[in-house]
Amino acid sequence: MKTLISKSAIVETAKRSVEEQSLAVKNIGSFIDESFAEAVELIFNSNGRVIITGIGKSAIIANKIVATLNSTGTPAIFMHAADAIHGDLGLVQEKDVVICISKSGNTPEIKVLIPLLKRASNPLIAITGNKNSFLAEEADFVFNSYVEKEVCPNNLAPTTSTTAQLVLGDALAVSLLHMRNFSSNDFAKYHPGGTLGKKLFLTVKDLVEQNEKPSVELNSNIKEVIVEITEKRLGVSAVVKQNKIHGIITDGDLRRMLAKTDDFSNLCAADIMSKNPKSIDIDAMAVDAMHLMEKHEISQLLVTQNDTYAGVIHLHDLVKEGIL
Repeated sequence: MKTLISKSAIVETAKRSVEEQSLAVKNIGSFIDESFAEAVELIFNSNGRVIITGIGKSAIIANKIVATLNSTGTPAIFMHAADAIHGDLGLVQEKDVVICISKSGNTPEIKVLIPLLKRASNPLIAITGNKNSFLAEEADFVFNSYVEKEVCPNNLAPTTSTTAQLVLGDALAVSLLHMRNFSSNDFAKYHPGGTLGKKLFLTVKDLVEQNEKPSVELNSNIKEVIVEITEKRLGVSAVVKQNKIHGIITDGDLRRMLAKTDDFSNLCAADIMSKNPKSIDIDAMAVDAMHLMEKHEISQLLVTQNDTYAGVIHLHDLVKEGIL
């Protein structure tokens, strides 16, 4: 039966859900001890993979933890607990570490699977909310994911408990990440696609090669400056001498010049340019160019290569690539 409730009641319910889960997660932190550190060291020193198993909602959390581990340098494989006892147990190799996730730690599939894993002598880590469960008693290490109750009003749907499992999985992945000194360059190797891949791989060179290369000389007259900025359609031109950057002229500089003087026939680029313009090396990452533009609140950056002028990148280039 459907029940109509007010928008304010919906908002209140959502906020209460977030608050209760955040408190539960905070409490999980108090369960982390030296045993957790020993389990992390075990995985770090292992020559095998991490096999993560579970059933129901715990299996979905297991899949997420596997993805996080793989993307941060720890090889991991998901094995569904039900499939494991029907043939998939062959996934587990001699040097692998097994993580089993179960809120109760007493599900029938887990009770069948654990003795089989123990027989193979693979180290077993349990993520469970019941430290007195069959799973916890059989495991070599236990990550306690106990929560007082689910945010589900019936205390039935896995909500807070799966959040706790996920947080412990992330804590494990981040701990391993730190031990491996996993850098952004390492991260990029596993994320070549999408916006994330572009942030990690796209260079200034990739952007500048798509643009025109507007430039004028120090003694170029104002008409030449206007034509160059207009034709190259980047709203800016470098002012150069022997391909060395001496300044920059933007369309804003031109507007300010026109506001100040009616006769610019005797003016040249050197008279209206801004000196010491912001620039970036052609081999820098595109995301660094974005940070530089944001820091100085500018829309264009001159690009240099071996201290010579190489071109211009525009804020729109970053937007087009999905970095902004």
